[in-house]
Amino acid sequence: MSVSSVESMASLSSDLCYDILKRLDGATLASAACTCAAFCSISREERLWENVCCSMWPSTNRDDVKNLISSLGGFKKFYADCFPLIVNKEVPEFHWNDYYEYPQEWTEAEYYGDEDEAESISPSDFVSIVDIRYKDKTICSRVLWGIPNANGFNVWFYNCPFRVDLLAYSAINDDQADEVTVSLSDGLPPIWSMAQERKDGKVWQELRDGIRLSWILVNKKTKKAANLSSWSPIGGQRHWPTENDFLLRFGSVLPAKDILPCQVVECILIMKFRVACIEDEETHTTLKLTELSMQLGDMEGSHVNGRNSLLVLKEALSCPRSKNYSEALESCQLYSKVQSELKEEKMRYENRLDTLWILGSIAACVTFCLYCL
Repeated sequence: MSVSSVESMASLSSDLCYDILKRLDGATLASAACTCAAFCSISREERLWENVCCSMWPSTNRDDVKNLISSLGGFKKFYADCFPLIVNKEVPEFHWNDYYEYPQEWTEAEYYGDEDEAESISPSDFVSIVDIRYKDKTICSRVLWGIPNANGFNVWFYNCPFRVDLLAYSAINDDQADEVTVSLSDGLPPIWSMAQERKDGKVWQELRDGIRLSWILVNKKTKKAANLSSWSPIGGQRHWPTENDFLLRFGSVLPAKDILPCQVVECILIMKFRVACIEDEETHTTLKLTELSMQLGDMEGSHVNGRNSLLVLKEALSCPRSKNYSEALESCQLYSKVQSELKEEKMRYENRLDTLWILGSIAACVTFCLYCL
């Protein structure tokens, strides 16, 4: 077989260039577009970026989602907005006593959110596009239009803790009601007994290393989108709340300036798997996804209510982002560090109060005894 030389990229046909570029992932395609004018011109084709998005996020392959992305500005813009992860390094360092000085300085309207601004944000404006991968294999794709239980902007939604349980509401659609499982065929190692798993944690480690979550939030009104997930787990718990459960935690740090006293909040994405069966002669190890939820938490660990959550999510879609996963991870670690320091300071403060109360009680008791004598 003879190989002919190519003097320049211009001598290649556009069809051949297109065939080359369509085999690339998003990051490589963006880099290739910078190499020559031919690749730069062809890389503007929406079909290329549609293939990239559908490959990375299978949920975007639906017709209704494609129409949504077209209204946002196209697949290229969608990839540019959602591939980088949210990074927020502006985590304020404050003391526990300072945390409680804010509500006294703020008016009720400021603390609980601007009612007029909150009413301008409709829960139906938001769309959640969620994909889960295990070892590069898609095991779950869900699309949730709007925010459940928020119809009519009722008082319950505004004042109760904000929470979106994706599995509970996606089952309404028949085409999304299938169970989500991870088994031996997906590359999961067998569990011969829970006692052995508690000892070596092999399945837990494989699950943490192999699972990936993408939770893209879209605001149809503002035409903005962002990925709220950390892609890889940032934490988790083995055998909680039972020995058959594995809990994985994803998320990001979102700004809440002028919305909440703590200035920043954590977007908490919880994924929980349960061991459905144990390996034996007839069955195979299977992990069943039992929970996939989103909620917002402040520095104190309290859940943010519905009104403020809408405001935070709206601002989150304009957050700085980075393609460097380590920067996103550093942002989450910084938040956890400040949160831990706040918790420790609170415990020291309460211990000092307990000590003063005990000493005061002893002093009162001694004084009473001396008085009686």
